[in-house]
Amino acid sequence: MIAFIFPGQGSQYVGMGRDLADAFPICREALAEADEALGEPLTRLCFEGPEDELRLTQNAQPAILAVSVAAYRLLESRGLSPAFVAGHSLGEYSANVAAGTFAFADAVRIVRRRGQYMQEAVPVGEGAMAAVLGLEAERVAQACAEAAEGEVVSPANMNGGGQVVIAGGREAVRRAGERAKALGAKRVVPLPVSAPFHCALMMPAQQRLEPDLRALRVAAPRVPIVTNVDAQPTRDAAAAIDALVRQVSAPVRWEDVMRRLASEGVRAYDEVGPGTVLSSLARKVDREARVVSVGTPQTLQDAESFLSC
Repeated sequence: MIAFIFPGQGSQYVGMGRDLADAFPICREALAEADEALGEPLTRLCFEGPEDELRLTQNAQPAILAVSVAAYRLLESRGLSPAFVAGHSLGEYSANVAAGTFAFADAVRIVRRRGQYMQEAVPVGEGAMAAVLGLEAERVAQACAEAAEGEVVSPANMNGGGQVVIAGGREAVRRAGERAKALGAKRVVPLPVSAPFHCALMMPAQQRLEPDLRALRVAAPRVPIVTNVDAQPTRDAAAAIDALVRQVSAPVRWEDVMRRLASEGVRAYDEVGPGTVLSSLARKVDREARVVSVGTPQTLQDAESFLSC
């Protein structure tokens, strides 16, 4: 059984999607649809940069979504389809588009607003995120609790393979990182992000985004979506929207998502979109997992062989 998994913010790079658009009309059309939805040349930013502009949250989110959906449509056109879908943070929007919960154009517009709301929730420089490596999630949560001192800091991404990302106020994140090292973490790596995602500081963004999400025209997902907030599969449109609302300020339980997919019988994963971050995490969570990524024409043949066997 196969699941399609969709990457989140941080997977973007200048040049992403260009080879797909050059090689396949269906990908070119998908990217043009994203440009039309936004009324601006998002595709040119994906292809040419500049990198610092592509990295901005309000640009990175629709750009990654657009390339991911272009790759998905290519796979779909070849008769390849998943039994389950899931996405890491932003990637859950790509998963919902693939499942048919809401339209691609609507998704492009709403993730642009999502990025803006998240960026505006915390003034630049006041928040931070850091990856804690080599320490159990429970110990990371302990480090955050002991270092908070009345400020916000908490686990934001439980990625598996001994990787937990924390988020919150800048000084609170620094203190929690020091405490995590005292508790046995191998390394604490500050992340070059513009806002502290998936923590309580994002509640203003969640409150702004909720009415936009609830105004979407939706349909029941065609395949189950395993959601970030609780790692539960859903075929219900209202539940899928609830999960997207909650995930703005809630941690991404990616290790639980992968373990749930495995418990449902999934033994193979196709990372659909730019980069290979989720492919690497999948192998760390389940060493027996068969994993392939599709973000360029060069990987398509491998994916077709992989998904057809």
